[in-house]
Amino acid sequence: MKICKALTIAGSDSGAGAGLQADLKTFAALGVYGTSVVTAITAQNTTGVTRILEAPAALVAAQMDAVLEDIGADAVKTGMLANARIIRAVAAKVREHRVERLVVDPVMVAKGGHRLLRENAVQALKTHLFPLAAVVTPNLPEAQALTGVAGTGARAIQDMARRIVDMGARSVVVKGGHRRGAATDVFHDGAVFHELSAPRIRTKNTHGTGCTYSAALACALARGQSVETAVAEAKEFITRAIGHAFSIGRGHSPVHHFHEYWSGGHARGRQRPH
Repeated sequence: MKICKALTIAGSDSGAGAGLQADLKTFAALGVYGTSVVTAITAQNTTGVTRILEAPAALVAAQMDAVLEDIGADAVKTGMLANARIIRAVAAKVREHRVERLVVDPVMVAKGGHRLLRENAVQALKTHLFPLAAVVTPNLPEAQALTGVAGTGARAIQDMARRIVDMGARSVVVKGGHRRGAATDVFHDGAVFHELSAPRIRTKNTHGTGCTYSAALACALARGQSVETAVAEAKEFITRAIGHAFSIGRGHSPVHHFHEYWSGGHARGRQRPH
């Protein structure tokens, strides 16, 4: 039996709803062996981030070497990268280890508003990492910040997608969670546009949606799926995970990564779409 493997390069969320904890849960739920590289430690729960300790870039690089030289990875995803030094180190190791299936989730701000990427590191992300990416997965505010394009309409989002591909990414999916109406994502590979829609689910339990989505996408790539198919599978997974989310803590609870496996009680209760 072939074991598919995926590596997450991300920050640690002590509340375990986002970051590398969400990624590893997603990998496990989708039958992929997960490994991790820690870029930062956050003191975090459902109400927000209270403190961050960034890892030295050399330690991030050493973790990547340790995993990729021994275990390897069929796909790699990045999440919180914190600063330009870490971004450059990650990009160098991606090239050195010839990573082809790279998902870049340009994590910039936590749900509670705390910055997870220094402002002076945004250009490094675009310059060093986007040209190595099979797919970039910004939400709407991230896409606006990356491209300088305002607006939330279809034409503006297509413009954002074009500009991100022009930065070197092989494809992009601009996620629609921050738009009105249905949750409609826009995929672009430099040639065609595709929309992927799902009913918007009435819930505040959406912590870790971006991390979970990009992790699910990496799983599909690790199994050898095309990027378009991987995007569709990730969309289906995150929609179910949001729909089965349950409340913990006092703020935005996480999505339910193991909705297919837990049984009984409130953990199986679906949220109401609208």
